[in-house]
Amino acid sequence: MSFEYPWRLPVALLAILAVGWYLRYAARRRDAAALLYSNVAFVREAFSTSAWIVRMLVAAWIVSVALLALAVAGPRITLPVPVQQGSAVICVDTSGSMASTDIAPTRSAAATAAARAFIRRSPPGIRIGIVAFSSQAEVVQPLTSHHRRAIQALAQLPPPNGATAIGDALALAARMLPARGHRVIVLLTDGVNNTGVNPMAVAQRLGELHVPVYTIGIGTNSGAFIPGTGEPAQLDQGALRAYAQVSGGTYARASDAGELRGILSHLGGVTGFEQRRVDASLAFALLAGLGMLASFLVGSFFGGYR
Repeated sequence: MSFEYPWRLPVALLAILAVGWYLRYAARRRDAAALLYSNVAFVREAFSTSAWIVRMLVAAWIVSVALLALAVAGPRITLPVPVQQGSAVICVDTSGSMASTDIAPTRSAAATAAARAFIRRSPPGIRIGIVAFSSQAEVVQPLTSHHRRAIQALAQLPPPNGATAIGDALALAARMLPARGHRVIVLLTDGVNNTGVNPMAVAQRLGELHVPVYTIGIGTNSGAFIPGTGEPAQLDQGALRAYAQVSGGTYARASDAGELRGILSHLGGVTGFEQRRVDASLAFALLAGLGMLASFLVGSFFGGYR
């Protein structure tokens, strides 16, 4: 939480101390006045309010004044806010390693199904584009607000073949996105980059532009081989974590098709929100008013203010 007018906080502290002192002073004067009477029954009645009730009322007043003072200082709270419009580009790895069967039926098929789940969960205001990448990156679907069209475009993903150019895919996705607004990139890959531009450099630049990259690692490192080759199908989790961290996104790993669909379905809902600073002055003021009103009513009922 931050404050629009932080210089008002010392004044708020003085107000809290003053209210605390006054409530204590008023209570002592009431008790002293009651002792002037010789009628024992009256004195007992004057002190009939339980001590814990008095302490609670005093605490409630102090908290209420503190909330009011904070409201005057202009509190700002960062909250996830649903976006009305935004853009998301899904980068799907179609390199040869995605033909591996350690995730049934293949890494590639599981990634396509997961991308479909992401699109279905995305809010209507999110425009979605699709990039396929292996040795090179290509646009499969430009940004569109028609989610059904984006889902249909997944059928145009090429079969797994070639090297893995993650940096090229991220750079192409960045060029597809608008210059401002809510923007995200979702990267579906096994993370073993072996051609093209340096993906870390691109991810760092995306972070500077406030475009988070959500990386999803597909694979198990179970010793499976890439079909038609003697090369092991690997998963570079360290690299994927690094791309996500420097860009402001998150990393998740999927070791089976069901888990992968679940992650992307959840992510489709999450990326429809953005962190925004919200003015909480009115909320603090309302809480302060309710606290004061409740304290007054409870105190009147128990005779704490007589």
